[in-house]
Amino acid sequence: MRPKPQRISLHGQRRCSISRLPLIFIMLTVMIDAMGIGLIIPVMPDLIQELGGGTLAEAAIWGGILSTTFAAMQFLFGPVMGGLSDRFGRRPVLLVALVVMALDYVVMAVAGSIWLLLAGRVVGGITAATQSTASAYMADISAPHERAARFGLVGAAFGAGFVLGPLLGGLLAEYGTRAPFWLAAALAFGNAIFGWVVLKETVTDANRRKFEWRRANPLGALRALGRLEGVTPLLLVYFIYYIGFAVYPAVWSYFGKERFEWAPATIGLSLALFGVTMALIQGGLIRPILKALGERGTVIAGHLFSIASLIGIAMITSGTWVLILTPLAALGGIIPPALQGIMSRRVADDAQGELQGALTSASALAMILSPLAMTYTFAQFTDAQAPIYLPGAPFLLAATLSTIGLAALIIGTRARIRA
Repeated sequence: MRPKPQRISLHGQRRCSISRLPLIFIMLTVMIDAMGIGLIIPVMPDLIQELGGGTLAEAAIWGGILSTTFAAMQFLFGPVMGGLSDRFGRRPVLLVALVVMALDYVVMAVAGSIWLLLAGRVVGGITAATQSTASAYMADISAPHERAARFGLVGAAFGAGFVLGPLLGGLLAEYGTRAPFWLAAALAFGNAIFGWVVLKETVTDANRRKFEWRRANPLGALRALGRLEGVTPLLLVYFIYYIGFAVYPAVWSYFGKERFEWAPATIGLSLALFGVTMALIQGGLIRPILKALGERGTVIAGHLFSIASLIGIAMITSGTWVLILTPLAALGGIIPPALQGIMSRRVADDAQGELQGALTSASALAMILSPLAMTYTFAQFTDAQAPIYLPGAPFLLAATLSTIGLAALIIGTRARIRA
């Protein structure tokens, strides 16, 4: 008797490929969030001057206001988005946010005043706070032992957006200050359509949680999570990591120009190198690292890499060697997904959105506070009256913070986290 054709295998492969589509959507959503920020950075000085006139210095002040507003909205609304997704589902929150984001970019593309641009950044910060919901969706569809690696994919997608955004924004600037906004709108709207087709809801009656405003504000969410056994030290480590990490976007361009006399093209390429390396590490290398070291060991190793590379960047006077150090610096990117994996296993299934919302707020708060400290430190140590000339001083500050974070991890979780 002839054997029957093996059709099940092909069908199984088809089902497997379809099951990956929601993962692709989540990664695209996070990447578009990151790209939306980077796309408009190259044109913001010219656009602000176009709308409000004034000098470049005045435009920089407005640029700082716009960036702080965006980060503040992410900080305030991260837990709200996470809480709403725990109550109403991940799918509607993600899709509605993408549509509103697309419309917001259209408004900014036609904005005729700086105040309308500011309003656009308010709305943009709120819609970009959906990274918490995206991470919660990843937690929903992943087994506990898979979550750290899946969170690494989210980090890789953000890193890819961090690379592609500024590069595309710089190219599109040739077509005018509004071109990047139109592309950002098209990407957000296209991804919303893709998500409408492929995204399945993961919140059911079994893991649905009532929405409470007292837990949907940043401080309330952090307090609620702080009551969970063993979570508070990890939240502190997570927050400290992002304060130190923000030294790169805050002062890298100023540092490169002051220390090595880098041209803007070199600065852009160096940031792209950092972003590409970060994406490769979080998207692929983190899996064997997690397997070899465990989650806690991975966090410790990431801190050691960060401390060594930050000190090296601060002290080395050769631009070539600093570029060589960039992959080592990017190895610190293994810290957030490993920490997320640990904390995700410590909270209930109906609080995954709340957890990711609190983490989004913690990182957003760090991104609000850190640039102020890093740029002030840079100014103090590069001023003509500075007692010590040290352009790399912000990186030494970041290394000190990483050391504090490592100590907090070891002291606070020594006997609690299993490698």
